[in-house]
Amino acid sequence: MHKRIIVLPEELSSKIAAGEVVERPASIVKELVENSLDAHATDILVELERGGKNSIRVTDNGEGIDRDDVPLAFERHATSKIYQFEDIYKIRSLGFRGEALPSIASISRVEMLTRRKKSLSGTRMLIEGGKVKKIIEAGCPPGTSIFVNDIFYSTPARKKFLKKDSTEQAHCMDAVIRIALAHPEVRIRVLTDKRKSLNLPGTGELSERLSLVFDNDFSKKVLPVECAQGNIKLRGVISRPAFTRSNTKGIFCYVNNRFIRDSLLNNAVMTSYRRLIEPKKFPFVALFIELPPADVDVNVHPAKMEVRFESPWEIHRIIVNGLTSVLADVAPISEVYDFCPADGKKDGAKGYRERIRESLKTYTILSGNEKPFFKRVEAESTVTNMEEVEDLLGENITDRGKVSFSSLNYAAQIAGTYLVFIAPDGLVLMDQHAAHERVLFEKLKKVSPEKEDERQVLLIPEIVNLSPSDYSLFEEYAETLREVGLEVVCYGGNTVLVKSIPAVLADIDLKTIISDIIEEVAKTGKSSSVKEIKDRVFTLLACKSAVKANHKLTESEVETLCKDLDSAPFASTCPHGRPIYVKFSIRDMEKMFKRR
Repeated sequence: MHKRIIVLPEELSSKIAAGEVVERPASIVKELVENSLDAHATDILVELERGGKNSIRVTDNGEGIDRDDVPLAFERHATSKIYQFEDIYKIRSLGFRGEALPSIASISRVEMLTRRKKSLSGTRMLIEGGKVKKIIEAGCPPGTSIFVNDIFYSTPARKKFLKKDSTEQAHCMDAVIRIALAHPEVRIRVLTDKRKSLNLPGTGELSERLSLVFDNDFSKKVLPVECAQGNIKLRGVISRPAFTRSNTKGIFCYVNNRFIRDSLLNNAVMTSYRRLIEPKKFPFVALFIELPPADVDVNVHPAKMEVRFESPWEIHRIIVNGLTSVLADVAPISEVYDFCPADGKKDGAKGYRERIRESLKTYTILSGNEKPFFKRVEAESTVTNMEEVEDLLGENITDRGKVSFSSLNYAAQIAGTYLVFIAPDGLVLMDQHAAHERVLFEKLKKVSPEKEDERQVLLIPEIVNLSPSDYSLFEEYAETLREVGLEVVCYGGNTVLVKSIPAVLADIDLKTIISDIIEEVAKTGKSSSVKEIKDRVFTLLACKSAVKANHKLTESEVETLCKDLDSAPFASTCPHGRPIYVKFSIRDMEKMFKRR
């Protein structure tokens, strides 16, 4: 059946357009709070009923709106931010398209109460379904209050897709927190069903805001980032490798103080943490990118959650370089809370210590007649109080948090797997396999196949038989294998010949490792970069060649391992992202023995 083309009625087109801006109550909260910030508010109150499904009120102490401009505020594409097309490329405000208020009004009932500071009285306006019902003079404090209720009453089909109250409330809180992190100078409060859910004073400090939003110890779990290149500036905080989450909700990226979702930025963040955190784990980052407005297009989508960069890979490179340089300098000693899983629970560190304590019950500290190196406490000695511990630490220990492993007092090896050291204020346990993995991984990255002293030519080349499928992959990635220091050549049929390997490797089973490497390379896929492929190979080689668990190390081997680890970047985790060491402070041990 032939259908004619028609022009949609204004009421219908407005409701359809509103769907691009107003997805759920959280969308309304976001738009209204951003309007308050554009009005230079320093105090914003958000009130929600039933997670915003019943009503939303946002009140601010901003500039307010002149009486004559109040009706225009709800006209589609009415704005005070742009007057000609070129102005779009100079935008610094959060809103500018003039779509938020009319979109909200088209699917709900709205009441606005506003007053300019210079005006003696304010203005009250009522709107239903996008149509003005009443405009009257009213008394009110300076600023603006917008009350939105009966959300989606005119679009019941969309209303039924809203989730339960707690879910919608969580989305609203997420929207507020995203904005609050970018504006620590603004006081922001949230009341949910008349109960105080959030109260953030305007301190002006990002670190204080993070501590208030998340937890008091948050500042100890993150590292500051600040760098610049040309007219692009990057600042913010990133989590230590051991403080991770199971989802990407902890990644906050801002461009000119506008929160955005961008796969390029997320990729840059995850690239920086590659080989530092476990698979399927994600860091916490709050990154603020500042660049000229002309270098970024914020007019990509009505909700303004996406942008387009003029030089996207330059932004990517700056983030990777900035984050990597900070992560490489993480101090090799940190409190045990650094290794608690970020499951959102404030007792994460306590829970982690409980698991460590239970594990230690199954082990007995090994002792023997051999004298340990450094200034170790003799195995026969018994430390009876804190004062003795202080005396035994020695004078070669530097400030707390800057201690190197080679300056610690080596005490013992547990179960042929964990190395025990005395730190200035506690006990350090090191996983010898994880530590050696990191050392080998960093050494492999520096290997140059062209240098004779960095490769080990096998006296008798190793013959390795591959499956037909593995041999096909080998032919595709033979050059990559050569670049990582493995000289492997065809030998006829599905057989290859291993002629040389990186000199840093030892005790490696070449017959199985070649097949494992080919399988690992195949997992990367065609779109993977050469660097990612090499990192996967280096990780596998380091893991296979590193000292294993249940292997007794001599004191000289421990000493060498500590020195190598001190000189290695990213010395807090192995290439798989597992922790290399944990620390129990004197305070932690006193709690374990109920002395506190």
